[in-house]
Amino acid sequence: MPVNPELQGRTFPPTEPYVVGREKVREFARAVFATNPVNLDPVAAQAAGYADVVAPPTFAVVIQEQTLAQLLAEPGSGIDFARVVHGDQRFTATRPIVAGDVLTAQLTVASVKTLGGHSIVTAETAITDASGEHVVTATSALVVRGED
Repeated sequence: MPVNPELQGRTFPPTEPYVVGREKVREFARAVFATNPVNLDPVAAQAAGYADVVAPPTFAVVIQEQTLAQLLAEPGSGIDFARVVHGDQRFTATRPIVAGDVLTAQLTVASVKTLGGHSIVTAETAITDASGEHVVTATSALVVRGED
């Protein structure tokens, strides 16, 4: 079953708010080998002008995952997760994510393209803070492999 081209332009409902925890930021920072003290030490982060530890830029994928789960679970999408390969990931940030942020994410399917027997679904997830201000947009390209 090919990817449903009618997904293009579709916007999914916002996710439940995600409270960014200090230990989650530290765990993620260690996992990606981030060595900047602002990612691990609240005192260093505060000295740099932040309220708490600062998440590495790729931490946004943790919040984006909730929106991608909505897309992958969509009936009639034609997306078979067993055939998905992550093709690309980009982040466009207005400001860093900081422990204590309460973030909401909303996914829009920017494009659905067919190349040969494969499809590429580009998903843009806008992440906003509790006041509705933009924090980061995470853009993923999912390659859905065609039948063998």
